[in-house]
Amino acid sequence: MKELDLNLLRVFDAVYRTRNVSRAAEQLGMSQPATSQALTRLRLAVGDPLFERVPGGVAPTARADRLAHSVQAGLALLEAGVEDDAGFDPAVSTEELRIHLTDIGEARFLPPLMRALRREAPQLRVQTRSWPKERIAQALDNGRIHFAIGFLPEVQSTVRTDLLTDRYVLVMRAGHPLATPLSRRTLDPLQLRSLDLVAVQSHAQTLNILHSLNLGGRIRLMTSTFLALPSIVTTTDLAVLMPRAIAAEFEPRSRYQLIDARLPTDDFTVALHWSRRHEHAPMLRWARHLLVSLFGAESTHESAPRHRKRDAG
Repeated sequence: MKELDLNLLRVFDAVYRTRNVSRAAEQLGMSQPATSQALTRLRLAVGDPLFERVPGGVAPTARADRLAHSVQAGLALLEAGVEDDAGFDPAVSTEELRIHLTDIGEARFLPPLMRALRREAPQLRVQTRSWPKERIAQALDNGRIHFAIGFLPEVQSTVRTDLLTDRYVLVMRAGHPLATPLSRRTLDPLQLRSLDLVAVQSHAQTLNILHSLNLGGRIRLMTSTFLALPSIVTTTDLAVLMPRAIAAEFEPRSRYQLIDARLPTDDFTVALHWSRRHEHAPMLRWARHLLVSLFGAESTHESAPRHRKRDAG
């Protein structure tokens, strides 16, 4: 510890997040040689190479992965200690909350979230967009987004809490020729081949399921987004495979039939992801508690922390 200083840990954190010494130097406002020298000092201090050269940058060693947890948590605590925690008042804050959500996720999570924010943080701004899964962890670390919500098993090195468990079901219109005789059964792959399907290009998981069942040839319509699905399903004989929690929100409920199918996937878990690097930031801590209280399982419900308003004087 006598050989370490905060700047070395900041360099390590930047290289770990960017996986690239040059990009880390740019973020830190340092020259690349100075960044490399700082990294060398840290390597000598901990007795580990920490990073290995790979095409396009560097990859962390196992020791670096373990060290990153402590460094990121420590830097986050230091930054939180420097910030004025009382400076965040949800009732008057005009900060922006940035969240990764797919279009299906927006339909499920945004209406309750915006209702809650209207009550508790009416001036807080929200921006959502869908990030490529391989870029989500880095976007969380560098602050481009604050949270990611979804079924994201590919996203590693984040902090997460499970929100809900869901499964895929088939959705078709009430009165569909196959709905009545099949509605009380779980469809097997052979029965699925009698359906004409609509799928969404951007939802890789459902496409993978359909292709694994050799149902790609049954896709009669491929849309670019989720938004048109409710009206398409109710006005045609097309069926769609989608998460049950989303389909259950379709209104009016009487116009839709939800049917279970025998699929090569189990139930899946939707989680809230964030970065250790920023988890103690006052606004993000408040927003995290709010999101968990709105969407988490009963056993993990938390209430958003209250913040004292500044004295008028």
